[in-house]
Amino acid sequence: MKVLVDVKDNKGDFILELLNSFSFATAKSISPANAALLEEIKEAVENLNLVKQGKLRARPAKDLLDEL
Repeated sequence: MKVLVDVKDNKGDFILELLNSFSFATAKSISPANAALLEEIKEAVENLNLVKQGKLRARPAKDLLDEL
């Protein structure tokens, strides 16, 4: 199982050391850019699920391409 945990910068090293001290767990830090990318992907998936449920209206791909 993978778990994403958000920790204050000044406690990050402590948490990584603690988690890595367990034989059943490994932990590594990710860059702020990767963390932001993960959040954006998570939001996109949530929006897609809302569209599938009919709770959010999707934009046609042509409209999106026209903006580019």
